[in-house]
Amino acid sequence: MNNALLLDLYELTMAQSYSLYKRDTFATFDLFVRALPKHRAYLVACGLESVLNYIKELRFNKEDLGYLRQLGLFSEDFLGYLSRFKFKGDIWAMPEGTVFFADEPVVRITAPIIEAQIIESFLLNTINLQTMIASKASRVMQAAKGRGVYDFSLRRTHGSDAGLKVSRASFLAGFSGTSCVLAGKTYKIPVAGTMAHSFVMTFKHELDSFLAYSNTFPRRTILLVDTYDTKKGIENAIRIGLHLKETKCRLEGIRLDSGNITALSKLARRALNRAGLNYVKIFASGDLDEFRIKKLLDNGALVDSFGVGTNMGTSADAPSLDVVYKISEFTDEKGDFVPTMKLSSEKITYPGRKQVYRFKDKRDRFIKDILGLEKEKTGGKPLLIKVAEKGRIIYKFPSLEKIRALLENNLSKFPEDIKSVYPRYKYPVIISSQLNKLRHSLAGRLAQGQ
Repeated sequence: MNNALLLDLYELTMAQSYSLYKRDTFATFDLFVRALPKHRAYLVACGLESVLNYIKELRFNKEDLGYLRQLGLFSEDFLGYLSRFKFKGDIWAMPEGTVFFADEPVVRITAPIIEAQIIESFLLNTINLQTMIASKASRVMQAAKGRGVYDFSLRRTHGSDAGLKVSRASFLAGFSGTSCVLAGKTYKIPVAGTMAHSFVMTFKHELDSFLAYSNTFPRRTILLVDTYDTKKGIENAIRIGLHLKETKCRLEGIRLDSGNITALSKLARRALNRAGLNYVKIFASGDLDEFRIKKLLDNGALVDSFGVGTNMGTSADAPSLDVVYKISEFTDEKGDFVPTMKLSSEKITYPGRKQVYRFKDKRDRFIKDILGLEKEKTGGKPLLIKVAEKGRIIYKFPSLEKIRALLENNLSKFPEDIKSVYPRYKYPVIISSQLNKLRHSLAGRLAQGQ
């Protein structure tokens, strides 16, 4: 599918006006999140690979141009420009898996202003979804405290493309696998699944369904035990486990999908251990998220792995990010970059070309970030790296395994409380003295010029 028209109309109407009055103007835009959602103390950068692939392939074909011509809004000169369109700007971005915070640019674009404007909606749409999900999934991982977590969200995500991106983002955040087969094929993610209640219900007896499934997958059987009576389901699963043991196979696990998971998991663990099936794992699913997982584990639930669906795949408690794309500088008649900023109440932006610098203490722990101008010498490590130059992708995409390792390493260096389900600590993001000075002086000049 060609994504060239996956943009808002005003991006094209502005672009046509730019083509008449500012065709040679360059601009820098920052993509950042204004404020973190409730209970979030950090975000996980995700979506850069999708953005760069989009930039690389962005072209307006004959069908696109024909549709735009029918709208009666655009001149033939502008349509001719679009027919030759190719992004030729520079992109700086935080690598996927980087932990970041409010007001920090996660992507920075410097390009001809028409190009920078045309890609706006795709960038916002992509970074919003994937960062939102990766951040939610990372919180689920923190709550699970080292236990396996699997993405079961496909049937509840907002469309097929979102389903794929959720699988990727959650695996990037540390999940062990996904139920989505296409995601497994596309991203080389381990696939996992058990059975549905409907499978059990199509047999006369629950035990018959368990026997049929275990005969089909004798080395990969996980039995769903709560279709009728969970206690009886556990007993039937134990009978299957003992049968498999006799045939030199092993029951992999049982799944609890409803009821009092804490009490049922304890009952199941005792019964399995008494039967000599201490190796059988207990999986839990059913409306789980980081809040419920924390509660289960705090109450002593004996669960080995979790299947997490709707609440993670839609980030149900925070289904969007306050992500924005704002201009910070543009070129004047001489071709020199001039800083600019927005002054409207509660939506003031920071001017100029910026960088995020991260600082560590002597024990290699992160202690603060500084948001400053690109050429400031702060002493911290710059987080934005150049990924595209004059439209050419210069970034080598890391594997998902490397991104997972980067995130894990990132998180290990932050204070523990920001990883809590209910964090109280706010990681310091400090505005540099030079950026503050520029902001105040520019605000005064802009206010006088109105």
